[in-house]
Amino acid sequence: MARWLAALLCCWAVLAQGAEIRSRFLLQESPVAGFRYHEGQEVWDQMRVGDPLALVREPDNPHDSKAVRVEWQGRLIGYVPRSDNEALARFLDQGMKAEARIVRLKQARNPRQRVLFEVFLEVQDGSR
Repeated sequence: MARWLAALLCCWAVLAQGAEIRSRFLLQESPVAGFRYHEGQEVWDQMRVGDPLALVREPDNPHDSKAVRVEWQGRLIGYVPRSDNEALARFLDQGMKAEARIVRLKQARNPRQRVLFEVFLEVQDGSR
């Protein structure tokens, strides 16, 4: 939580100053929520640590207006957990770029523990 808050404050400070900067910040590390309800189990054997994940904003999601979908090679494997999606949703809504990748795959009874991923926020141009 402290790392996430530090990255958030740093990004806001850079943007407020209007300075141009090109950097990546680790915004968060989260499990994939809803893994068992989507296509994750179908592609489990193909997924590898380090694989990139796409983060797709879903502002019209009927269950969560801050929803961010997690995709592996175009396949929906779940969502950023509701408890972790607010800052990421705001950044994506502002047009900022985020990159995600798998950092842990674990055979676990609890599907929420199977895939852990990191989200990096790209700060490209704070003068916008």
